[in-house]
Amino acid sequence: MKITLKQALIHLSLFLVTFVTTTLAGAEWTYSKSVFMPDFTFDDFLSGMSYSVPFLLILTIHEFGHYFTAIHHKVRTTLPYYIPLPPPLMLGTLGALIRLGKVQSKMQHFDIGIAGPLAGFLVAIGVLVFGFTHLPPPEYIFQIHPEYQQYGLDYAKYVYQPEYLAEHAGADILIGKNLIFMFVEKFASDPAGIPNVHELMHYPYLFAGLLALVITSINLLPIGQLDGGHILYGLLGFRGHKVLASVVFMSFVFYAGLGVLTPESSSNSLIIGIPLLVGFYFICFTGMQMHWQNTLMYAVAVFTGQFVLSTIFPGTQGYPNWFFFAFVIGRFVGVLHPPSEIEQPLDTPRVILGWIALAIFVITFAPKPLEIVVTAATAQ
Repeated sequence: MKITLKQALIHLSLFLVTFVTTTLAGAEWTYSKSVFMPDFTFDDFLSGMSYSVPFLLILTIHEFGHYFTAIHHKVRTTLPYYIPLPPPLMLGTLGALIRLGKVQSKMQHFDIGIAGPLAGFLVAIGVLVFGFTHLPPPEYIFQIHPEYQQYGLDYAKYVYQPEYLAEHAGADILIGKNLIFMFVEKFASDPAGIPNVHELMHYPYLFAGLLALVITSINLLPIGQLDGGHILYGLLGFRGHKVLASVVFMSFVFYAGLGVLTPESSSNSLIIGIPLLVGFYFICFTGMQMHWQNTLMYAVAVFTGQFVLSTIFPGTQGYPNWFFFAFVIGRFVGVLHPPSEIEQPLDTPRVILGWIALAIFVITFAPKPLEIVVTAATAQ
């Protein structure tokens, strides 16, 4: 596909803006240096590159995995469109995407879908290994939190306790690990230097690698036309994908909403919340393209299951932040995968690679990837 100068400038401009926003995000996450602070310097900006460079490297390798595979199959494609997210909004980017022309066969869907996450996964592992084999000394955390130094290296016994948090305004940030992160952590690092889970964002290579793996797992959800959806469609075909993708999507929504409404909720909360929550599930489940009565039935069934589970196991909590992705998938991406013109079965190596990719989804998925608890200082 021929790329015009205007198109190249658009892609380059989006990349440069995304580089700036992710670098600003890195400075804020890692060193608590916000661009909105009056004393923010260019050196503070440069410090954020230890996050933005590895993170954008993984993201870029992922997207160009799709791009070059599409070129190989002679499918029209664009260069990646990077999506910047300015501070103070979280990670500095919403990722990147490429636009494809017509994909004719199931094999092309499979190859293009699997190339990105596999390439990005391998680079993310390399970033994590580098991060864990180049950890700073444990005292490094005192550069970020000098208030911890009074407790010494046993600070974790004090600073994450409710009493301490109640006396000090701020945010307690908990980064959720996944299986592959824990594996690399165990075998590629000195146990004495492993950072506390509450402080992972201050270790930019680890933070970038872990976030990239979380994004990989989202892409590998075997739903719709996400990368994992293309892979599942290649493995099982249209009918098999329709059944399994619907089950996975409803399970995803079920987990996300656990504990939102429980028997302990107030009567007013239940009266207002139940129709709102069931209505939200109904909207998400329209992506399964069923008759509206069946859609409503599944929405009610999912809520009922959540409520019963909360009754049997009080305190059970999901991760409501997944609701955003559920809404995007249900309303815009879609749960089903359209059939291809050519439906030939995949060869054995591709089948093996497909199941490996779905296993990668399991080991990269973090049920609760990021939890932030903001506290206000108690008046003395």
